[in-house]
Amino acid sequence: MSHDHDHPHHDHDHGHGHSHGAVSGVEGTWADPQADDPLSVSRRAFLATAAAVGAAAGLGGAVSGVGQGVAAAAGAGTTTNAWTGRTRYYAGDHHIHTKYSPDAQYDVSTQVIKGRQYGLDWMVITDHGGVAHQKLSIDKITPEIEKVRRQYAGTMVYQGLEWNIPGAEHATVMLPPGSATVDILKAFEAGYDGSALAAKGVTGNVEPYAIDALKYLDNQVRNRRTEIALMFANHPSRQGIDSPHEIRNWRDAAPQVAVGMEGAPGHQAAGIPTSQGGPGSGRGYYDNAGTNPTRFLAYPPESYRTFGGFDWMTSTVGGLWDSLLAEGKPWWVTATSDSHRVFRDTRIQGPLDFNTHGTKGDAVDTGRPITQYGDFWPGQYSSTLVGSDSRSYVGIMQGLQAGKVVAVHGRIIEGLDVRVRSAKDGDPQGATLGGRTWVRRGGSVTVTITVKVAGGANANGDVPKLAKVDLISGPITGEASDRDRFTAPETAVAKTFEVGRGRAQWTFEHTFTNVDRSFYVRLRGSDGNQLDANGNPLMDVVGEANPWEDLWFYANPVFVDAI
Repeated sequence: MSHDHDHPHHDHDHGHGHSHGAVSGVEGTWADPQADDPLSVSRRAFLATAAAVGAAAGLGGAVSGVGQGVAAAAGAGTTTNAWTGRTRYYAGDHHIHTKYSPDAQYDVSTQVIKGRQYGLDWMVITDHGGVAHQKLSIDKITPEIEKVRRQYAGTMVYQGLEWNIPGAEHATVMLPPGSATVDILKAFEAGYDGSALAAKGVTGNVEPYAIDALKYLDNQVRNRRTEIALMFANHPSRQGIDSPHEIRNWRDAAPQVAVGMEGAPGHQAAGIPTSQGGPGSGRGYYDNAGTNPTRFLAYPPESYRTFGGFDWMTSTVGGLWDSLLAEGKPWWVTATSDSHRVFRDTRIQGPLDFNTHGTKGDAVDTGRPITQYGDFWPGQYSSTLVGSDSRSYVGIMQGLQAGKVVAVHGRIIEGLDVRVRSAKDGDPQGATLGGRTWVRRGGSVTVTITVKVAGGANANGDVPKLAKVDLISGPITGEASDRDRFTAPETAVAKTFEVGRGRAQWTFEHTFTNVDRSFYVRLRGSDGNQLDANGNPLMDVVGEANPWEDLWFYANPVFVDAI
């Protein structure tokens, strides 16, 4: 049984009586001219909400044991990521390349300037791991990153790595600035990067190296060489080589480090049709048919495609992501640019040999827009919104670790506040994204959703219109006996809220009554342009998938323990 209410609250939209487009000269910027740093975004309530209490964000390395994570750390009857309604959101991108990747071309400063123009507060530079990168590139890029941090002090620029996971795909590895950061990255890459291992002749089953790598990072935190370290699996379905058991093994080996995956890959411009002047490929370059010989054979053919721009693991209701959440495992999703070479940019790669120099050198301007490139600038299309109690390097990472995260495409929303609580039968304060709350069996749990819709044009010049928000729910059924399980058959859309027009902010509510099992909830929203008969995203057609015409957001879950 359940009931729900649509509350059209007329909350005042503070700070929106002015134009945002002129601030940095980029139409669709999310900058706030009234903020202390005019380029740094989204203080205009990028959402001054969706909450977090330091207890949840600060669990740090204190939790150990297989199967325990941030949200699972507390026992039943306790709350993590308690709702306060005050937490700020900061927009960022954890997957960005430069000329220190063999297949990319931009200076660090170019990527950071563009990210700032498009409203990002934080960015992670993640050039590809490998022998030349480990030996040459890290030493060259480090002073560039340090210089950019000084030049743009309002923007957090992390030094990270795109790790070739042994036996699997790629992953972001990110660390906060610190005296040991570069040494940790170098040692990690030399010892555990898949391409570095291959160069040493390491073959056969290399999956254990991935586990050792994550434990290495966890130990750096435990030994206080760094305050925090995070890993996100990138474009997890693209080749089908991230098997379900590998994802579970990563998370269980180091639950404070391996915390999530790209819910939506980068390379979104790749899907723009040639008829619209685009590359005519697949969104995210998800355009193979499962051809990798080492792929997980049980994945179905549709797993190699995106759905509304999101990875199959994330976009499928009752799919792989839900199979992890149904175990009660914290596992978060993000959205990134994976920016290498940007659609309609005029530059080509520099002339240097990467293996010799550790860089391609400076890009060369051709003077003509190149339509074959499949990427957007950081923040131009994709954004990961992170709730944090402090505007700091560690604070952002703690927000990511705690799951206070929303993945957004095309500025379909400005922000989101989620409160899950059992006012009469459990915790009256409740929890927000990534958190855990509780209810007495037989009691009621109310989900309150406040969504702030786009207040201006996105980077394509459109003011996107949110059409609906789906509340998705499934029972927590416990640890799966099959580590390669990738379904959660009881997870379903519990309620769809239609979003009207003419308001800056909408509040919706749904109550779960007679709760007899632990469960979780998560949200997604869409512009409604491309849906199947059940309201799910359509499979993106290779060569016919303009990302601006199909916009979604996905929010991370809240867990509810029935006790």
